[in-house]
Amino acid sequence: MTYDSKNPIIVQGDKSVLLEVNNEYYRDARDVLARFAELEKSPEYVHTYRITPLSLWNAASSGLSAATILEDLQKYSKYPLPENVRVDIEDYISRYGRVKLTRRDGDLLLVSDDVALIVELLHHKELEPYIEQRIDDTTLHVDAARRGHIKQALVKIGYPAEDLAGYVDGEALAFQLRDETSAGQSFSLRDYQREAAEIFYAGGAAHGGSGVVVLPCGSGKTMVSIAAMAMMQCNTLILTPNTVAVRQWISELLDKSTLTEEQIGEYSGHRKEIRPVTISTYQTMTYRKRGTKGRDLPIVEEFPHFHLFDERDWGLIIYDEVHLLPAPVFRITAELQARRRLGLTATLVREDGREEDVFSLIGPKKYDVPWKDLERQGWIASVEVTEIRVAMPRNLRMDYAVADKRQKYRIAAENPHKFDVVDALLDKHPDDKTLIIGMYLDQLEEAQKRYGYPIITGQTDVQERQRLFEQFKAGDVQRLIISKVGNFAIDLPDASVMIQISGTFGSRQEEAQRLGRILRPKRNGDLAHFYTLVSKDTRDQAFSANRQLFLTEQGYSYTILYDDEVEDLEAARG
Repeated sequence: MTYDSKNPIIVQGDKSVLLEVNNEYYRDARDVLARFAELEKSPEYVHTYRITPLSLWNAASSGLSAATILEDLQKYSKYPLPENVRVDIEDYISRYGRVKLTRRDGDLLLVSDDVALIVELLHHKELEPYIEQRIDDTTLHVDAARRGHIKQALVKIGYPAEDLAGYVDGEALAFQLRDETSAGQSFSLRDYQREAAEIFYAGGAAHGGSGVVVLPCGSGKTMVSIAAMAMMQCNTLILTPNTVAVRQWISELLDKSTLTEEQIGEYSGHRKEIRPVTISTYQTMTYRKRGTKGRDLPIVEEFPHFHLFDERDWGLIIYDEVHLLPAPVFRITAELQARRRLGLTATLVREDGREEDVFSLIGPKKYDVPWKDLERQGWIASVEVTEIRVAMPRNLRMDYAVADKRQKYRIAAENPHKFDVVDALLDKHPDDKTLIIGMYLDQLEEAQKRYGYPIITGQTDVQERQRLFEQFKAGDVQRLIISKVGNFAIDLPDASVMIQISGTFGSRQEEAQRLGRILRPKRNGDLAHFYTLVSKDTRDQAFSANRQLFLTEQGYSYTILYDDEVEDLEAARG
């Protein structure tokens, strides 16, 4: 193999990978790395990725082989690959599916052709509580009621199981996708939406039926779910981040399928309907009775709404925005492994580090498409991303200097000079539908006083939120101020400018969701614009650098400007 010093990658012995940005092969190499490595840092000139067991297992679960990974690394590497990295990639890829969960005569079995591995697992303390007996050299009889816990244990041990134990079909529900929406517009699935649903369901085979579909906001993850539901024809439970999302799911189901209002139920703080398709929220499901927190109670007593999981014979459970899945829902999901489970997300990154639990309990990554691929095909808007660094007032610099770490961030995030930049940006986009989004209520209320635009926060009731969103869609409202309730599952197809005045610390998942608010394709083909305002030389700027990891992962470059350069900014139209 001939290596070329002009290539953009250096693979190091600790399984970190350095990617040179100012290189003609940068984009190709970045797209290759995104399939099996995690981005850790993305400064201006050299980006750092890391190859981890979980990143390799997700790659293996989506069909990527060790040979393909090694070939791609060699193709773009400046120097020979360290031998230990080559060996580790082959080893970790080979570990996925080396043990399998299967059923025989109603028993749950853990099987492997590797006799020594079976012996190792038999004596491993993580797995020992779930083993009922050793049947032969290649087979362990395990506790059928602990299927999820067994998979969690195997991931920790380092041998993620391929789950072939199958699923219940659930109660039947006959319906079809429409050829026309309820408004009479032609409707059909996009190729990638159909492909994602087909790969997830796998024709009902045991190797399908559980996993995560990773697609950008605005690309129609809901359509993937509806397609999977139509393939399965069964009762379905859908869990979403909030009540607005519940109503949007109901609207999409009625618009794109032959399901009727009588077949779709809302189970939220407002209604408690249980129907063949029932849609609830994570907040509702994790409601605790007062006085139960910290007590050693059965999970359904601690969380009374968990009874919903047993109210019907669900054939499919859909976890919308699976990266937000609360810990208690993981606990109950460990008991629901016989139900097919579909996770939807724009990013597998979780702020709590529980990516392994998504992998083992919801399922591995089944399908993803690079955001820039969908942008090139016209399914999502092209976005121009700009970070604007704003100087702090002199008096606040002193407050910032003596504050503790958390307060430092808030002082910097609420820098009042940011509003001078917002003024200039609004002037640049007089006719664009614009969202001003932030983290702190005081700051958003200040924006509302300054501009007079409608404001939506967690305190805005659901009906008022929906009314304002509808007015925004209809063009009756051109600009909205919105808190972090706008991060998730809100369909605002015509928003073309977002001005982020503060974000949630270094949250990459939030950056994904906020960018997603403006990714719907624009009717006139215009660019979308994502502006993030940060206080110069502060924790605000440092956290912004972490959030931008997500943008880099998805292939977006971003421009960095200073506040005195905004007046000269030309807002590109398309």
